[in-house]
Amino acid sequence: MGGFEGILSGFQVAFSWEGIVFVFIGVLAGTFIGMLPGLGPISAIAVMIPISYGFDPTIALVMMAGVYYGAVFGGSTSSILLNAPGISGTVATAFDGHPMAIQGKAGKALAIAAISSFIGGTFGVILLMLFAPMLASVAIAFGPPEYFALMFLALTAIASLSEGSLVKALISGVLGFMFATVGIDSQTGTPRFTFGNANLLSGIEFLVIALGLFALAEVCFLIINSKKENKEIQQNIGSLKLSRSDFKEMKGPATRQSLLGFIIGVLPGAGATIASFIGYIFEKKLSKNPESFGKGSIKGLTAPETANNAATSGAFVPLLSLGIPGSGTTAVLLGALLVLGVQPGPLLFEEHPTLFWGVIASMYIGNVFLLILNLPLIPYIAKILLIPRPLLISLVITFCMIGVYAISFNTFDLYLLLLFGVIGFFMRLVHFPAPPFILSFILGGMIEQSLRQTLTISNGSLGIFLERPIAIIFLILAILTIVIPFFRKKPIEP
Repeated sequence: MGGFEGILSGFQVAFSWEGIVFVFIGVLAGTFIGMLPGLGPISAIAVMIPISYGFDPTIALVMMAGVYYGAVFGGSTSSILLNAPGISGTVATAFDGHPMAIQGKAGKALAIAAISSFIGGTFGVILLMLFAPMLASVAIAFGPPEYFALMFLALTAIASLSEGSLVKALISGVLGFMFATVGIDSQTGTPRFTFGNANLLSGIEFLVIALGLFALAEVCFLIINSKKENKEIQQNIGSLKLSRSDFKEMKGPATRQSLLGFIIGVLPGAGATIASFIGYIFEKKLSKNPESFGKGSIKGLTAPETANNAATSGAFVPLLSLGIPGSGTTAVLLGALLVLGVQPGPLLFEEHPTLFWGVIASMYIGNVFLLILNLPLIPYIAKILLIPRPLLISLVITFCMIGVYAISFNTFDLYLLLLFGVIGFFMRLVHFPAPPFILSFILGGMIEQSLRQTLTISNGSLGIFLERPIAIIFLILAILTIVIPFFRKKPIEP
């Protein structure tokens, strides 16, 4: 079946009554799951596997895919309103989304997030449809040296995530690396920094740290500053209307991050979380007013929301064409495909073209459904801020604890959540930025594994990086990122 014929067959599936109904069910479930702090799409998809057994594989995957990108779409809500990331891919959304909510612009922030998500998701689907077979070969070209160089380039951006003091940002990044090393060494099997505690052998979950550093730290500040809290900030949701200047400010980041986010999503192991961070950092470096980031910048909100949704579409390239999952969610989707009797890989285009193109075509409809569902609901969703502050604090703590416990069903993780809540509170108290901590924790394990695999391949020689053109390009960019700021002349103040 040719590409054009495949696309037509995909739209026939997507626009059938079954396709429309199950896309709607998937995105609706995903949106509400994404809104709840810590409850990601993994558990929802896992629950749906036995339910969908006996379904047509195409319809089953259409529904599960809807849960996946619906959760990424809806995960921004709790990040913006409560500073409690719904899923890991929306952590960067909180950097500027929550300050906007505090400033009384919650409605505008949610509208920007919804529109940016729609743009990123739609562009991602278009690129997926046009370039999926070709991009599969690009993804194969990425080996351990290329991944190390890419992660190293991302790490050079820690300085961009600093909130004033570069030294404090670097210290925060080092702390993130330290916690990333906790657990069993994947190559030697040696326990590291577990202190004899069996609960730490599997390492520390990302959401435990994210919810602790952001949500619980925010709760601590709300409790302490409750008497000083300005009631107007709490009650002013703000208008949903976006001006022409707002759209103009969104245009550049949305265009750039649709492409960048999709490319990062194509790389196995990268995913929406890394795409959102890189998108945020990229836009901050391009901005003429980088100091506005972290204080309610429209560009700072548009960039990660566009990138993470575009990356979600890109993640289906390695999943469907190579059978390689790029994240925990796509790993569960891979398991679902195998249970349904479908083997992902290069032959999927020929053996199951209707499934491949049907899933892609359904994403068009899914993104439209998500926009239609979310925009009218924004005034009602934003009223979360009108909940009395003591009740709101209790709800945030409850949702965080449920979300963390649902990951591993281990009460030890609840103590870790409390620990990182205390750490996050003291970091805010002494003005240590949390984003470098989160970024280095995410990349720490990946960069270590990639470097060790690279050295194993080359028998300990670093010369392998000089033999890989893609790796050389990334390393040169990383060096320029470090060196150029030192040669920039400070602008002369009038």
